[in-house]
Amino acid sequence: MNTTVRGSRARRDQPERAYDVVLFGATGFVGALTAEYLAAHAPAGCRWALAGRDLGKLERLRERLALTDPACAQLPLLRADAGDAGAMRQLAASTRVLATTVGPYVWHGAELVAACAEEGTDYVDLTGEPEFVDRMYVEHDARARETGARIVHACGFDSIPADLGAYFTVSRLPEGVPLRVDGFMRSNALFSGGTLASALTALGRGPQTFAAARARRLHEPRLLGRRARGPVGAPRFSRETGTWALPLPTLDPAIVARSAAALERYGPDFRYRHYASVKHLPFAVGGTAAVGATVALAQVPPARRWLMSRWESGQGPDAERRARSWFTVRFVGEGGGRRVLTEVSGGDPGYGETAKMLAESALCLAYDTLPDRAGQLTTAVAMGDALVDRLRKAGITFRVADER
Repeated sequence: MNTTVRGSRARRDQPERAYDVVLFGATGFVGALTAEYLAAHAPAGCRWALAGRDLGKLERLRERLALTDPACAQLPLLRADAGDAGAMRQLAASTRVLATTVGPYVWHGAELVAACAEEGTDYVDLTGEPEFVDRMYVEHDARARETGARIVHACGFDSIPADLGAYFTVSRLPEGVPLRVDGFMRSNALFSGGTLASALTALGRGPQTFAAARARRLHEPRLLGRRARGPVGAPRFSRETGTWALPLPTLDPAIVARSAAALERYGPDFRYRHYASVKHLPFAVGGTAAVGATVALAQVPPARRWLMSRWESGQGPDAERRARSWFTVRFVGEGGGRRVLTEVSGGDPGYGETAKMLAESALCLAYDTLPDRAGQLTTAVAMGDALVDRLRKAGITFRVADER
């Protein structure tokens, strides 16, 4: 699906950077897993570094990495605080690609995005916060286009399976016709304190989220002659999957719709809906009630703080529990008289696979031949086939289950 491209190293004129990839927030739960993945899978000669605000924690992480790969004993450590604009600018100027796990991003992410946009540095994160993504578009997309920076949000379970899964599905459907794709997600995974804090923060900022979305609509160019949508679907029984489908109020549909708006391959009229897939009706009813109660509690600051205190940031499921975790997203795509069923699946989505997705996204931007695009981009628009290929080689499945 990619158009004519040229290598990322030739994208812009810039002085040589000290590093190819810097991982910021390396000592957090997902950050440490991402560091472990890079230690095992970064290509020979990759110049990468660990960054964070606590040098002692960075040193202990480096020591742990060196136990499995002695070369990691020489990893550079960079001390920087997310709230220090000058430190963020220095960090961005030091590297070609900056990957960050420091959230909630609406509190801790803005200075780093600003720095990367100014320095022409490619950026990837794990945010699932719509307000943050929309604010960063309004404030920094134009500058990133000028400097050549690729700002790519949601490079973890939010929202790579949905975005690249829809991209993969569309590639199996006819061109130039209206297309409809629905995604159905199933998983047995647990979450960490940091993920809980980000989710509750986003849920508790409804007015700010709506204001950011409205500001984005005013700044975003109108799509002429085409339409791309990511509406919230209604609860229903899905005959295609044999499960109850519950609409998921996540960032995923907006990300997929933005990919569709940017890429003509999605056709003149594209629609994507995203669901949780539940086998039994009582669980579907209970799950809906639980989500509603959580959203309601998140609106009340004391209740939100209480929920966050149930699981401290930096903690998460242990290796044994993560090894038992899995996810599957099934896609039903239709258009032009064709129907295709595809699937994206893998292991522990929130941590092991999210760390893999973030690391491979950073390496993809650093090393692969990609479309010559800049600004705030989705994974499908920025990396497309190259990232699908990387993730397949890393053990995440993209497959066609049925075509007719």
